[in-house]
Amino acid sequence: MESRAAPPLRLADLSPETIARLKTFRYDRIIEKHEGPESWEWYLRDPSERPSWLPEPVSPDIEDDYKPDPAEFLQIAGHDVLLPVGRSHHPNITVLRTIVGDEGKSLTLFLKDTTYVDDPKLEFFSAGFLAVCDRVPGERFYIAHVFHEWFMLTPIG
Repeated sequence: MESRAAPPLRLADLSPETIARLKTFRYDRIIEKHEGPESWEWYLRDPSERPSWLPEPVSPDIEDDYKPDPAEFLQIAGHDVLLPVGRSHHPNITVLRTIVGDEGKSLTLFLKDTTYVDDPKLEFFSAGFLAVCDRVPGERFYIAHVFHEWFMLTPIG
């Protein structure tokens, strides 16, 4: 009998308890010289939940420019992975390299995200990211605990 791969995981598949646990996790980040650690809570908010620090629109006639962009799982090399990027980034992400380590407990990912890069000549400087992810204990998925900018260098060897 042939085994089938599990369907891609979605945040909506997780229990409220699991989501609450993930919101307590932190990740290290260096993006545009801004350093973490950051909380996963921001990316795991319900899209209908308005941040407490964000004022309500002044009047109904003024367009609310708050556009939530929560995270969602990506399937990378057969693994469900949660990265600290909004769903709108997913079509612009290319996985350049995946390294599975520690007997499958960790993933190192080299990514290209062209979401904010208008000129392909600038991708080398502006679109590379490195993510180190660990499998969440008791779960089948991985979550990033390091997410940094990375110059897109060719692997050695």
